[in-house]
This record gives sequence, structure tokens and C-alpha cells, in this order.
Amino acid sequence: MADKGGENRVQKEQKPKLGLQTVTVREYEPGDKPEVQRIFSEGLMEMVPDTAFRGLRHHPESILLYITLTILCSVMTMCWWVIGLLPVVFLCGRYFYSLRVIHGFLEHAMSRDMGDIEGFYMNKSDSCLWVAVLEGKVVGLVAAVNRTKSNGAVELQRMSVDRRFRCCGVGITLGRKVLEFAVSQGYSTVVLGTTAYTQSVHRLYQRLGFRCVGVTNGCVTPGSRQSLLERIFYRVRYNHYSFDVQNSRTALNGQH
Repeated sequence: MADKGGENRVQKEQKPKLGLQTVTVREYEPGDKPEVQRIFSEGLMEMVPDTAFRGLRHHPESILLYITLTILCSVMTMCWWVIGLLPVVFLCGRYFYSLRVIHGFLEHAMSRDMGDIEGFYMNKSDSCLWVAVLEGKVVGLVAAVNRTKSNGAVELQRMSVDRRFRCCGVGITLGRKVLEFAVSQGYSTVVLGTTAYTQSVHRLYQRLGFRCVGVTNGCVTPGSRQSLLERIFYRVRYNHYSFDVQNSRTALNGQH
């Protein structure tokens, strides 16, 4: 496998123009840490309402459970104002437990790779973290990590873009940097996973050439406590995406 220094000499930086402004993607530097952690944290916390509210319609088993509980409550209490409040209670419960689980996941990430970015990503030839910079400000990030349990695969992870600079091609540019890294390092496949329900996230990966190869319903989120109430009010599906580097090598080379 080629080293990252060789990658930098061979590949050109991605610089899509935003009007008169230019976004540059470069490797992470120690001074980027506060902004990288801020963007990652804010992006992650945006998933709380996404999971609690938008995600509900994707889980008919949860809706069925809530309907069953409502019917049982109506039979036991015959109090219509209590029954009328149940949907609000369910939504509040979903928000509370989504907040708790995602905050737990954030703490888990900060205690591992996002707390030691240099040690986890930058000191190894088979991993890297890049930042997107606009007018000297970090506006996004993405990482690539070798999948030791999956022969010839690298994982795209931690992609996040400052919400003020979305819909400007930053995400596409960051994603292409990972694909280029996969080519230069000799990987055959790029994989990623997401629990996002926002369609724009899935469209981004599809535009990059990824295809969904499976969905795990009710996956366990790192940092969760797996209590009974948490299982009732927090449920997500994990979408598995894959990109075949070998079949897309020509198209990727044409982007340089």
C-alpha cells in the first residue's frame, strides 16, 4: 500500500468553487481540533429530533407498540384526557431517550477517536482524517479507517459539515477524498453506515456512487444503556452502504 505522503504528491486537492469562494480539503492538523470537535458534536446532536420524530414512521413495530399501550390504557382507565395525552408522552419519551443515547454516543466517540484524532487517524498509514476549509475556517470533516475484519475494505466515517455551509458541495468533496484515498491505498471496497433518516444524507452517498447493501433494524448504538424504557422509546435502523473501488477506478481517475 502507498503511504499518505505519496497520496498527497499524486492527488490534487479538491477545490469546488462556491461563487467566488473556494473550499480546500486537506489533512487534519492539531490546531483544527476545537472546530472539528464542534462540527462533529453539533452534527451529531442534530440527529436527536431526526431519530425521535422523523424516524418514527420508519418503525411500524414502534407505532404498533404505542397503539397497543394506548388501547390498554383506555381499557384500564377509561379516562379520555389521559388517553389524549399519551401521544405527547410517547413523543416526549422518544425525544428524551434519543437525546440520552446520542449524547452517550458522543461521549463514547470523544473518549476514543474524536478525543485523540492524531493517535487514532494521523499516525497510521491506513487511516486519515481530512477537513474542508473555506477562507481559513474549518467547515467539515471526514475520516477513513482500515477495516481489519473485512479484507480489502476501508470505512468512511465521521463525515460532518457545518450546517451553515451545507448544500455547497462540501460533503461531495469530502466523500471523494475518501474514495481517492481508497484508490491510492489499494483498497477494493469503501463501506459506511448511517442511522440518519434525512433523505439528503442518503442522496449524498448515492451521488458519490455508494449503494445500500443492507439494513439492520434495531441496532445497538455505542454508549446506550439498553434499559427497557430505552428500548421502547429509542429504536434506529442502520443502513449499510458499499462502494466498489475496482469497478469505479476509471471514473475516479477521471475526476483528477
